[in-house]
Amino acid sequence: MPDLLFKNISQYINLSEEDFQKFAKPFDRKIFKKKELVLKEGEYCFFEGFVLNGCFKIYYLNENGLEQTLYFGVEGWWITDIDSLINTVPSILNIEALEDSEVLMISKKDKEDLYETMPQIEKLFRIMNQKSSVALQRRILSLTGKTADKRYLEFLEKYPGLEQRITQQQVASYLGITHEFLSKIRKKLLIG
Repeated sequence: MPDLLFKNISQYINLSEEDFQKFAKPFDRKIFKKKELVLKEGEYCFFEGFVLNGCFKIYYLNENGLEQTLYFGVEGWWITDIDSLINTVPSILNIEALEDSEVLMISKKDKEDLYETMPQIEKLFRIMNQKSSVALQRRILSLTGKTADKRYLEFLEKYPGLEQRITQQQVASYLGITHEFLSKIRKKLLIG
């Protein structure tokens, strides 16, 4: 099982090598090609995925049919539609591979089985969910209270190097602005 997963969970809990192997056993390694959808709006999400390599965009289509990117899943990040997963409702999100990518997938049932057999795993996901809630709150505050310039600088800090891997249209979608406005921001920041 890849070291990246062990390194990721070790930030939150300590597991022996034996316990880590028990934890990692129900994960399935999946390969996704560029532009392949892992989850499509209207489907039910029954998984969480840990990105080993590659990049995903997690987005929805607004009422005008435009993409609104919630976040990018890159190496060491988790991807899912938490609402669909927890509440067993159709997803409003799409998860699309932006590059050929490799993910470790765990089903909802296997994750819940781990909760029963390994109580420290429930602690792991509780901590991860708390951190995710904090990140979501910060994202909402940024979108509603900061200028596009500041949001762009936050994007560069949160996702170092990602701008070279994705299109400017995808960056603009994440920032909630047009591609043209992003070009003006980038030009202004390069000059200033």
